[in-house]
Amino acid sequence: MTKTSRLSWIDYARGIAIILVSYRHVFEGSKEAGIPVQQYDLLEYANIFFYSFRMPLFFIISGIFITRSLQKRGIGKYVETRARAILYPYFVWGTIQLTLQIIFTRYTNGHPTIDSYLHLFYLPREIAQFWYLYALFNVSVLYALAKFYLKLKPWHNIIIGLIFFYASAYVYQEHINTAFFFDILHNYIFFAIGDLLSTIMLDKKNRSYFESGKNLLLMLIPFLIAQTYFLFQNINHSTAKYMYVEYYQPAVFLLIALVGCSFIIHLTFYMQKKNVMNWLTVLGQHSLYIYVAHVIVFSFVRITLQKGLGIDNVAIILISGILSAQLVPLMLYRLSEKWNMRWIFTLEEKPAKKAEAAGDNLLAPERANQ
Repeated sequence: MTKTSRLSWIDYARGIAIILVSYRHVFEGSKEAGIPVQQYDLLEYANIFFYSFRMPLFFIISGIFITRSLQKRGIGKYVETRARAILYPYFVWGTIQLTLQIIFTRYTNGHPTIDSYLHLFYLPREIAQFWYLYALFNVSVLYALAKFYLKLKPWHNIIIGLIFFYASAYVYQEHINTAFFFDILHNYIFFAIGDLLSTIMLDKKNRSYFESGKNLLLMLIPFLIAQTYFLFQNINHSTAKYMYVEYYQPAVFLLIALVGCSFIIHLTFYMQKKNVMNWLTVLGQHSLYIYVAHVIVFSFVRITLQKGLGIDNVAIILISGILSAQLVPLMLYRLSEKWNMRWIFTLEEKPAKKAEAAGDNLLAPERANQ
């Protein structure tokens, strides 16, 4: 394995996570559009079973690189880089999605108005999947400021993150509108965990532990137990669309999410060792560009099939939706490179080598080989 690809487990993790994210959005979008996905319990179960650890994994892996990035760039350059790589596509693609929903409101699930553009600034949860980019930018910048100016250690931030996390559960239960601050409160802890674990995760001496097939099998048992508990607890409580464990059992959710993240990290280290399913790393390298465009792409595919061709077959809708949601944004990004239009997706400087796979992206704010 080459030096530049020794952290390809990160791209494996991003690839797995972006597929799971796409599955949920395709499934929920199909349900809202009247596609009879609810007739198949296994599809709903999969939607819930793989839900708990996807977004925490994004924050944890991003947090792994915060110390290295600040040491290399300093606080000013770090914030600028995050704005170029995350905040910029948030506003660009959030605006594009809102505009398309307004124009084609007759066919889409969402029905925003002109006033909805203001939600980009203070109510990102109203802009579908885009809340995550706003949350990642805000969390990473707030964390960097605390680390750089207040000299807070990772364990200090863990304590702060726990307080924030429980506060987010409280405001959710009490229906207190905290706008975009809610996502900062809810996800700060995972970013802090990533920073705390960075010395372990990035130490080459520990690679053999994470790459061990035996340890992967051992992690499979608590993973299945934790996610099964998450599944049936949420199914048995209709509170807030399967969010019961996350917001009404916050300590349990935190444990379940961390078990899920740990299993995926072991799995991706093992995949890196075996050098298998490399197409996942391609998705991982382009995960940001897939994330910002995949809902638009799936909506177009679903509308074409359902409204244009009269097709509402669950298998056709889901398979075509998930595949197109991955491949079309990837092709669009490749075309933007070819036509010198990367600015559509990012203002980040293009890496000197394509082998530098883990740049300022959905998960990793620092190139993995640096």
